Amino acid sequence: MNIKLKIWRQKNAQAKGKFENYSLEDVSPEMGFLEMLDYLNQKLIKSGGEPVAYEHDCREGICGSCGMYINGRPHGPEAKTTTCELRMRSFKDGDTITIEPFRSRMFPIIKDLLIDRTAFEKILIAGGFISADTGSAPEANSILVCKKHADKAFDMATCIGCGACVAACKNSSAMLFVSAKINQYALLPQGKIEAPERVKKMVAKMDELGFGSCSNTYACEAECPKGISVSAIAKMNREFLHAKLIAED
Repeated sequence: MNIKLKIWRQKNAQAKGKFENYSLEDVSPEMGFLEMLDYLNQKLIKSGGEPVAYEHDCREGICGSCGMYINGRPHGPEAKTTTCELRMRSFKDGDTITIEPFRSRMFPIIKDLLIDRTAFEKILIAGGFISADTGSAPEANSILVCKKHADKAFDMATCIGCGACVAACKNSSAMLFVSAKINQYALLPQGKIEAPERVKKMVAKMDELGFGSCSNTYACEAECPKGISVSAIAKMNREFLHAKLIAED
């Protein structure tokens, strides 16, 4: 099939960007979206042009680095699908596809579709880990964990930190990401030791970095490629309130 592309091009963080138009012929419906961009870049390089810069790594929907706006939606038109998992069969012959980077002050553009997600890493560094010395690894069945809690913790741990929740939110809120990282530990006995300090530190860092508050529109849940529920935010708020009450005692 033949498609038209309208892609955001920006030389660097200081430069003024703009949309540029491209045409591609003989695009296979079975191509992945990033394979289509590879195909475009091959043509641009052969013609002496500058290839489109974008980020990717695993191309298996695991690393979270490939996120971009596709026709106004983070990761494109398919639900629970990362950009790298998106196939060109989701589009029709003759379609014009608009591609741009996630728009958030906390995710500054590096070049073209490539953005800096360092803000997420700073939040994780603030408290998204377990540091308690537990000695050697205990026998797996020595700590009993409710299956409901174990399953929920696993669901939270599927967050890949792509930033779609921030990109979808009108307030650029990171609360879905932060709540997922807090709850994946808070739901398990191993993570409860540091739970009060963890939630206070991560929420404080999120606020310090300038992320907005929750907009309550559920846009983050709708666009999350892993389908993480906004119920995670409610649990994070309960964890935060509990941590504050403990501190006041």
